[in-house]
Amino acid sequence: MAQHWVATRPGGLDVFSFEEYDVPPPRHGEVTIAVRAAGMNPADAKHVARGDPAGFPKAIGYEVAGVVSAVGEDTGIGSGPVAVGDEVLAFRISGGWATEVTVAARDVFAKPSSLSFGEAANLLLAGCTASEMLHVTDVGQGDTILVHGASGSVGVSVLQQAALRGARVIGTASEARFDVVTRYGGVPVRYGDGLEERVREAAPQGVVAALDCVGTDEAVDVSLALVADRDRVVTIAAAERAKAESFTAIAGSMPASQAYRDSVRADLVRLAGEGRLVVPVARTFPLADALEATELLMSQHPGGKLVLEPHLR
Repeated sequence: MAQHWVATRPGGLDVFSFEEYDVPPPRHGEVTIAVRAAGMNPADAKHVARGDPAGFPKAIGYEVAGVVSAVGEDTGIGSGPVAVGDEVLAFRISGGWATEVTVAARDVFAKPSSLSFGEAANLLLAGCTASEMLHVTDVGQGDTILVHGASGSVGVSVLQQAALRGARVIGTASEARFDVVTRYGGVPVRYGDGLEERVREAAPQGVVAALDCVGTDEAVDVSLALVADRDRVVTIAAAERAKAESFTAIAGSMPASQAYRDSVRADLVRLAGEGRLVVPVARTFPLADALEATELLMSQHPGGKLVLEPHLR
């Protein structure tokens, strides 16, 4: 039988359970994927802890890559025709931490041959989030912007996508992660006391937008101090402050965010296939060791994306 991870109720890792289950056969508009790699994101655990966005028991995992094992009648995927044996990736789905999963075909795309399964499985959640952050702040050619948490998974995608737009990035990080910011075209600055002054030194002409991937008071305070137009400040982690202080918060559960992120998936897959968008993978774990991997992920210092592989032992 297939196996997957579910959360039995809201809570911490103690509510996660690795269970056998019957994979439903694909209906019209669906495909079944034999999972080769499942992506990992902080949202996997955070949504369980908060008890959203759906009821429980809740199958875990929003993105995968694998091989098509069954196709519903008269069904094609988001990038065109599909057949059993095709290598694909999928996002936004439910229940990706699995050996096999049946999903809506509109959320499935052909995997570029240049990407490993682990890279493909970690491309779209971070990539779509980064793209929306740049979109809502209207970042373009010649802009200098500030990115908080630039060495994290969303931050690394922001760095690359900002460069493709012709923008210059000042990116906050710990000194131990400066090399990551530099590798992807950013100018690193250390967070902590004196951050505002260090950003001003790095960008004497100022920054026109601020993208917050961490949600700390420091990140918000410095963003508001440096960016004159609050429409060009966005956060993915400080929604309460955004509401209180009239700047933008985005999240995958918001209808506008969902629509935008769905619309850019194919473009991001294309960019990755062309080698213009890189997914740095730090470690790979057996699917059965998902709890150990999640502990590393939530430590906030995984050093890159983490992958769950069903066939590892």
